[in-house]
Amino acid sequence: MHGVKLFTGAAVSVLLLALAGPTPAMADTIEAALVRAYQNNPQLNAQRAQVRSTDENVPQALSGYRPKVNLSISSGYQYQDIQATQKGSSIYSASPYTSGPLQPNSASLTINQTLYNGNQTANRTRAAESQVSGSREALRVLEQTVLLQAATSYMDYLRDSATLEVQRSNVRVLEQTLKQTRDRFNVGEVTRTDVAQSEAQLAAGRTQALTAESNLTTTRANFRRIIGNEPTNLAPGSPVDRFLPTGIASAVNLSLVENPNVTAAMFGIDVNYLQVKINEGALLPTVTVQAGVTQSTEQTLTVFKTSTASAIATASVPIFQGGAEYALIRQSKENLAQQRLNLETTRDQTRANVVQAWGQLEAGKAQVKSAQAQVTASEIALNGVREEAKAGQRTTLDVLNAQQALVNARVALVTAQHDRVVASYSVLNAVGRLAPQVLGLNTTVYDPSVHYHQVRDSWAGVRIPDGR
Repeated sequence: MHGVKLFTGAAVSVLLLALAGPTPAMADTIEAALVRAYQNNPQLNAQRAQVRSTDENVPQALSGYRPKVNLSISSGYQYQDIQATQKGSSIYSASPYTSGPLQPNSASLTINQTLYNGNQTANRTRAAESQVSGSREALRVLEQTVLLQAATSYMDYLRDSATLEVQRSNVRVLEQTLKQTRDRFNVGEVTRTDVAQSEAQLAAGRTQALTAESNLTTTRANFRRIIGNEPTNLAPGSPVDRFLPTGIASAVNLSLVENPNVTAAMFGIDVNYLQVKINEGALLPTVTVQAGVTQSTEQTLTVFKTSTASAIATASVPIFQGGAEYALIRQSKENLAQQRLNLETTRDQTRANVVQAWGQLEAGKAQVKSAQAQVTASEIALNGVREEAKAGQRTTLDVLNAQQALVNARVALVTAQHDRVVASYSVLNAVGRLAPQVLGLNTTVYDPSVHYHQVRDSWAGVRIPDGR
């Protein structure tokens, strides 16, 4: 009986994951783990860099509104030999032959400005802005994915560490049971079969403990990969039901508005629509203005200096360019139709994900209650079988089976509590609200619009806002 008390006390201390009381002052919490993953996960930081790169598409598109200025300077050495008269010609010069070295210099400044190009610049700018919005939604998708992975790995470690403790406690109890069985065999109360059954059960228990230890090692590695540190002194995790919609219908409706996969697909439609307009603009006239000044010296032996200035307007009307522009328009229209169908697919998938996650959450709640009842009943059954075995009404195998049933019940409870917490995070992710702002995490929220406004109207410069 002493072994049973040891097993029960050790297991209860690690099983009550979601129902635990106050957290120890120095314990690591699931909220702190989510903050570290949000701040330091390399995959997430790489996606943020990708968004900043996409921001640069907007100033590239806006450059179509701006003038293009070119300065050309040349200098060198030249030798000329000029014959002013020709045989049979009436042209005569007092100095018919002129020759000598020159140092020709030239400087030219040209300014080109596009006045109209079929609204291609305006459409390219709007398309670039839609690409930025789409990349921000893709960032939200990855943020939610990383936070869900972090919450899952945190709960995985709690589950696997609790399972390992259950299995180790089971081994200790089985070792004591084997010792007691051998003592009873020595006095003739049981047979050699009972001893063998105890030995077999102990060997199986050790195997289960080793398997649990291996699983915990894998979980620890995943924890380090996703969250960024080794797990130590983890506090119990709790569900996030308080942030969820009140029912499955409202959850589905909210997901079709807030899920970043859906909104990213919407911005994809905008980009493809504007690409159609850009390609159609290639069929419209283009109007440009070019202004320039040039100054040249010593271009010839007879002219020392020349200065010119010009301002020229040009209108170009495309008539036929081989048909490629028409093919591009048709192609972009098909791409637009495809993206609209992709949006419907994304909405259907999002709806299915919400329904599935909600069902898992409801099942998880029921499983926790069922597993708790199973543990209570298994504890009572084990104590009863032990007492009956002392009176000779039960065999050693009955005791071992009851012991294994209790172990299975406790592992099932650990798994159910893990699944219950993870399911609540999964529902929040499927809805599209698994974000630091919603969870109230103690961290500075990354705002991609800051970098966007820093570079949007930049005309020149090669350094990025962080100084690189």
